[in-house]
This record gives sequence, structure tokens and C-alpha cells, in this order.
Amino acid sequence: MTNAFFEPPSNEYLVPDFAALSAADYVEAIKEGIARHTREIQEIAQDPTPATFENTFVALERSGALLREAEMAFANVYPAHGTPEIQAAYKEISALTTAHENDSLQNAELFQRCSAVDASALTGEDARLVSEKLRDFVLAGAQLEQAEKDRIRSINDRVAELSAQFSSRVLAGLNQHALLVTDEAELDGLDASQISAARDAAAEKGLEGWLITLSLFSAQPALSSLTSAEVRARLFERSVTRGLPNSGGIQPVGDPEIETETLSLAQEIATLRAEKAGILGFANYAELALAKQTAPSVEAVDTQLKTLAKAAWNNALAEREKLTAIAGAPVTASDFPYYLEQVRATEFKLDTAALKPYFELDTVLTKGVFYAANKLYGLTFTQRHDIPVYHPDIRVWEVFNEDGSALGLFFGDYFARSTKTGGAWMNSIRGGSQLVGDKPVVTNTMGIPRPPAGQPALLTLDEVNTMFHEFGHALHGLFATATYPSLAGTSVPRDFVEYPSQVNEMWSHWPEVIENYAAHVETGERLPQEILDQLKAASLWGEGFATTEYLGAAILDWAWHSLAPGETVTEPEAFEAEALRAVGFDSAIIAPRYRTGYFQHIFVHQYSAGYYSYIWSEMFDADTVEWFTENGGLNRAAGDTFRNVLLAPGNALDPLSLFRTLRGRDVNPQFLLERRGLAA
Repeated sequence: MTNAFFEPPSNEYLVPDFAALSAADYVEAIKEGIARHTREIQEIAQDPTPATFENTFVALERSGALLREAEMAFANVYPAHGTPEIQAAYKEISALTTAHENDSLQNAELFQRCSAVDASALTGEDARLVSEKLRDFVLAGAQLEQAEKDRIRSINDRVAELSAQFSSRVLAGLNQHALLVTDEAELDGLDASQISAARDAAAEKGLEGWLITLSLFSAQPALSSLTSAEVRARLFERSVTRGLPNSGGIQPVGDPEIETETLSLAQEIATLRAEKAGILGFANYAELALAKQTAPSVEAVDTQLKTLAKAAWNNALAEREKLTAIAGAPVTASDFPYYLEQVRATEFKLDTAALKPYFELDTVLTKGVFYAANKLYGLTFTQRHDIPVYHPDIRVWEVFNEDGSALGLFFGDYFARSTKTGGAWMNSIRGGSQLVGDKPVVTNTMGIPRPPAGQPALLTLDEVNTMFHEFGHALHGLFATATYPSLAGTSVPRDFVEYPSQVNEMWSHWPEVIENYAAHVETGERLPQEILDQLKAASLWGEGFATTEYLGAAILDWAWHSLAPGETVTEPEAFEAEALRAVGFDSAIIAPRYRTGYFQHIFVHQYSAGYYSYIWSEMFDADTVEWFTENGGLNRAAGDTFRNVLLAPGNALDPLSLFRTLRGRDVNPQFLLERRGLAA
């Protein structure tokens, strides 16, 4: 059978025929894509004519079409539908693409030719492309001696191998550490749909009873509602022991021979990254990573994290004092979420579980997420049933501008499954750039528990917020107008990319929007104003916990990537505990959002020394929410300004300059402090 990547797609958006693609097809296409790209690079590097911007930098942007298409397609399939065959392919593909990136960015002829281009007269996006590309060459070691280049190559290859192992073991641990309950009474506090989902999850694995599956976070969603402290403790233990040797002493669900230990992998990855940073002349990997970010220095990030940590912990302790009074005993990490909800119910008269019937998935999406996008940007959405998808759960919408012109495609993949990594994310199948001429095709993926057959999917408040958040990323990709693929859409610094998505969260609770989508699934009744008032009154309750658990993860990331070259961690659990103690945190009271053993953001994905990005981006977000409020909130004029100034350019211009254009000044962190309840 012919590989679908080698045939023209049958749809106008050039989405590959996923149903016709096997794991082997992805490997074959990426191998062929690498071969073609290598030839193109050599032609550019060895061009006998004088080096110009057009025949060098623009030519590089045009090159690698097949590789880009196959890589982007696979990057969507692997985390969303990681079958054993796809996981095996990932390990091979990761090694191939890492080696090719090494070859490309350490190519002495290519670097020499790029450096020879006279960029003095370039402006705007052209100048940005040159500076970004030359920086990438330098950070890959293009200026080093051959022995140092070779060592960096071997480090990159080994880290890619370890990251692939880490990813597959995290997915295995997610499944192995689910909690099996054989007495239905122990599920008290869960609603009927959650109990049904647990029964279905157990049956799917051939088990008797109910299986509470895990999300990627330490604090599992069910901890908020399970009434049994003993069951909460068991669930919490199974969650936070993922990645430990011998499964942390817990009895795994399924085959105990499947390897889930990840701490040794994390150790080696961090050590190798520190060594690489040293070879490139940096004090540690955090300093190397910041060379591509908006944060000005390691000290600036370090100061922000420590300052916020102190204020957040004080808030969390104040919350705990109230919780302990209710519980009648000191509240620990497994109980914290439950008693936070008890206070919401008693003090703020807010039962968040009772809100779920008002948040039906399709209604939230079409009358909330899409509605806000229409009011802000004039977008309309038409479902397409003829576009290839990589799993039957996925639905596709064609997105149109107000004038009727097609903008791109949006893929929504919302339900959890055993082949899907936990968490939520946005990705692109096609990037969308002026040079290549394709339209963006973007995806949103979540892990919402699948409802029983024939029943609606009801969301928690957090899931509603996440839908708006991820669609903010989708808009960033859909609105791309940059000329060059490497600068388009979400190709901005990691500590800036979360900013637009966080801004989009504001519409989840904007009065006009929530009134449009929050309707009872059975009666159609709108969410009562009394409850909306209670939501507002309770908005700061639990911020101490939420900020602390996030910062705990950010601090762990920062600690792992602050190792000096040659420094090695021999006891990861002790290292983790000390990093948290150093800022006054106690994981027995509030666990970090991710512990080392399942921290995919930093050991698999692109957030190494970058998990601080969420709170850094939130400074810009909080300031921009104030801007929207000053400019009338939900309206086309404000939406068009935000689209044109902030979203559409991508990385074509310095992101900080885009913010200054919007606000007329640098960011003011005071708005973040007020939002988080941390202002003095």
C-alpha cells in the first residue's frame, strides 16, 4: 500500500489521511523527509552564488516540507492515541529527528553561509528571522570545536532516548496506578456519572469493581469529593508514587512487569543538560534555556518564584488553619482539596459538583468558547465530517472570518482514553504561513472522563476553564499571518506562549458569555444569578493552595535545571524534598502539581527550565484582562485590536514589543498579585 504522505491529500486543507497511516508509515515518511531536507540544506549551503537573505534564509524556510508535514502529524497522534505501535515508532522517530537537527544546526558550511548574509538593511520580520536563526545555530554549538560538537550531539541523542522512555513509562504509570475499589460505599461523594465511568474503566480492563483513573496532576480531581479520608489517602498515595522504584510499593493495576520507574531517567536527563550548558558557556541549563525566552535573567525568574512562594505559602497556611478547624485534625495533602470544597459549600454556599449539569460539553464549546470567539473576532464555525481524523472521538470544524473567508480547521478531541497522555494541550497539524501558503489546522486535546453511553458529558469548572484556555492557543495558531513558518502562530518564546491562552480564560466567566452557555442540561434553566454571585465571592478562596501547588512544580523544574555542569543528584526524592523546603514548602501539606517522576512538561516536552512560564505569562495576562475591561470587554473593536496586535504576528516581531504596542508600556505585575490574592 502506498504511504499516504507520498500522495496528495484529498482535502483542501492538506490534512493527511490518518486512517490510511500505520506507525511504519510515519517512520518511513520522516526518514524520506530527512533525506530530502538534507539534500536541500546541502544545496543551500553549497550554493556558489553570493549568500543573500532570499537564497539562504528564505530558502531554508521553504525547505523540509515533507518532514514538517509528517512530524507535525505524528506529534498530534503520539500523545493523543499512543498505541504500542505508535509508542515504538516514537522512540525511533525521536532518535531520527534529533540526529537530523544536530546535523542541520551544527552544519559548518550552512552556518558560515548564513553568517555571510548582509542583514544590515533588513527590518521587521526579515531581521527577526535572521537573528532567531543565527541564535539557534550558536545554541546548538555551531561555533564549537568538533570534539565539543560531537559531545553535544551525543548528549542530545541520549536525552531524546531518555525522554522517549520517560514518556512511555509515565503513560504506563498513569494506567498502573489507577485506584481499584471493590466496595461501592467507598465511592461516596462521587456523582452518578463518575461512578459509572469508574465501573466502565474497570470493565474495560477485565476487573471487578470500580477503577478511578488518574489525571496527570498530583491532586486527583476525585479528592475534592470523596467523603472517605481513607480512600482519599489511598488515591493520593497512588498518584504521587508514580515513577518511583518498584511503583513506590503500591500494587499496580495490570501487568506488574511493565516498567514505570522514571527517577533514574530524570536524574540522567538533568545531568546531561547541565553538561551541555557548560560546554556552551552557561552556568547551568536554566541560563541556557532563558537565551530563548523573554525573562531577562536567571536571577529575575529566581526572585519571582521565591517572592511568590513566600506569599502563596502564607495564604495556604491561612486556608489550612480554617480547614483544620472544620476537619478537627491537621489537614494533609490528601485532604486539602476535599475541605476546600467543604468551605466553598458552607461559607460561600457554593456546591461546585452541583454546577456540572449547567456545563454540558457541547454547549460550553458552541455557546461558550465559539460564542466568545464570534463576539470578539467575528468567527463562525461549521462542522466538517469529511476531514480525516486519527481517532473517532475527534470532531472537526471549519473556521470562517466574518467576511466568509476560510481561516482554517479546528480539531476537538476531548475525551480521556487509555492511549492518551493525561493533561490538555493545543497542537498544529498544519502551521499556516504566508510563504508556504497553507491554512492553519489546529487541535485541542483534553482528558474529560467519557460519560456512559447516551448520557451528556458534564464538565467541572476547571474543565470549562481549560476549554477556554486551550482554545486561546488555538486562536493564536489560527490567526497566524507571519510570512515564515518558523515564526508563525504559537512559535513564540515559551514564557510568552501561555499569555494569549490565559487571556482567553477570562471569557469563561464573563457575564454575557456564561449566561449564554451555562444552562441546565435537563431543564434548560440558566445558571441562577445567585450562583454567579457566589462564584465571584469565592474566586479567591483556594488561591493559596492553587498557587502553591503550581509553584511547587515550577520550583522543582528550576532546581533540576540549576545544577552546575558536573553536579549529579544521587537521591532524587531527597533532592526534591530539599528544593521545596528551601522555599518553605511542605509537600505533606500541599504536594507540587507534578512530582519529578511524572513531570512530563520538563522531561519530555519543551518546558525544561520553563515551567515558570505559566506564572510569568500570567503577568501579561492579568494586565491584558485589565486592558479588555478598560476597552469595553467583549466587543469586536477590542477583539480585532488584540488579534492584529498580539495574536496574528506570532514571533515575527519581538513579543515584548507587541505587548508594549497594546498597552503603551511594560507589564505591571500588580494585576497578577491582586488576582492571586498576593498583593500586600
